Amino acid sequence: MAPPLDRIDHVHVFVADRPAAEAWYARVLGLSRVHALAGWAKGGGPLTLGDGAGTIHLALFESPAEKCRSTIALGVDGASFEAWRMHLAAELGRTVEVVDHGQARSLYFSDPDGNPYEITCYAPVARTDAGSAAARPEGDARP
Repeated sequence: MAPPLDRIDHVHVFVADRPAAEAWYARVLGLSRVHALAGWAKGGGPLTLGDGAGTIHLALFESPAEKCRSTIALGVDGASFEAWRMHLAAELGRTVEVVDHGQARSLYFSDPDGNPYEITCYAPVARTDAGSAAARPEGDARP
């Protein structure tokens, strides 16, 4: 039996222009350079970006564009899901449709290098009389 894992430490993301990617990730996902790890970026190593809480790390490697089949899914609570949909629409210049997976809702988009992302939420959704979904406060599991 394998020993337990603690967390996902970081994900390698390949981008064609690292300075441009760093700006995009800051603007769209709110991630910034992790200064304690900045020395690794020298000589082609990873430029590590993270969130303010230090719970998310992406390691940007500069590389020619390649087809990516892995999607990086980031979780949010019910109160933040709609705010993310509106934020992505504003930053990407297009509507980002909500995909209803039954137990979860997701928003799918890609960075400028084609790396696929998902914002996902497991909070329940209320159905109105017209059948459309309306967000409920997190933890409210009413049918």
